[in-house]
Amino acid sequence: MGQVTIYLDAETEKKMKTFLQEAKISKSKWISSLIQQKTTSEWPERIKKLAGAWQDFPEVEQLRKDQGADVPREGL
Repeated sequence: MGQVTIYLDAETEKKMKTFLQEAKISKSKWISSLIQQKTTSEWPERIKKLAGAWQDFPEVEQLRKDQGADVPREGL
C-alpha cells in the first residue's frame, strides 16, 4: 500500500476535518475514494440504470405546434 503526503492550507484542512467528522470516515479512505472517482473512465452503475428511464425529448415541431406561425424575418 502506497503512502502520500499532502499539504493543506488551514481553511482547507478545517473544511476537511468537519466533513470527515460528519461522514465518520478516515482521511485515507476519503482521499482514496476521491482519487478513484476522479480517475475512473466508466459511468457509475446508478447512472447507467437511468438509460431509458424517461421518455425521449419531443421534436422541435411538436414543441412549437401550438405557437402559431413565426413572423417573417427582416433581410440584412
